Amino acid sequence: MEEQQKTQHLFGIHPVIEAIRAGKTIEKVLVKQGMDGPQYRELMSLVTSARIQYQFVPVERLNRIEKGAHQGVVAYIPKIEYVDHEVLINNALTTSKAPLVVILDGVSDVRNLGAIARTLECTGGSGIILPAKGGAAINAEAIKASAGALMRIDVAKVPNLKLAAYSLKHNGFKIISATEKAERKIYSVDMTGPCAIVMGSEGKGISKGMLELSDETAAVPMAGGISSLNVSVATAMVLYEAVRQRNVAAGNL
Repeated sequence: MEEQQKTQHLFGIHPVIEAIRAGKTIEKVLVKQGMDGPQYRELMSLVTSARIQYQFVPVERLNRIEKGAHQGVVAYIPKIEYVDHEVLINNALTTSKAPLVVILDGVSDVRNLGAIARTLECTGGSGIILPAKGGAAINAEAIKASAGALMRIDVAKVPNLKLAAYSLKHNGFKIISATEKAERKIYSVDMTGPCAIVMGSEGKGISKGMLELSDETAAVPMAGGISSLNVSVATAMVLYEAVRQRNVAAGNL
């Protein structure tokens, strides 16, 4: 078996590059024989500079690990450690005056998790909070979908999302639940301060308990006949509305 018990693999040239840049521990990198090009040279420069063990292997070996999606590169990394939610909150407040955090309530698809992490990192967000049961796992597919963003932001798993919400509120965060049932649209909800955006699954939506704890609820406007957006797309719209509001408040727009 290619993968050992205490490691998982990361695949794709860009996610591996981002992981090395972020200072993550890489145990070994497998590279397809005969690769070339600018990204390959950048990867090998980072690998050698960081003194990471590497090996050139036939594509068949990479296909046995992650068939078809590896782009010629697979890296072995220690299983990603989740942070305590209090650590996530403290890190967020330390690095930003108005941090953005995403709470995923029942989102179980790893590709959606990866896409949300990618958008959150691009908007300068601080972290993602997941439920210990029923939440998407951080695995190779999630990291690939995040383009390496999951290696750069904090992720916490909590036994009860309401516990995390109480901690966030205690630390000055506004809890905003994005739901199509809200009367107000995202454009009329103030997101210029510290915010935790709650997103639910496309099937069940946000749980009643989290809705009751929310300071605000907001809807993404819908004009077509389809009643809902993919959760990663909806999250991106909410996060970039927060970015827009902050740029307006700072006089940058």
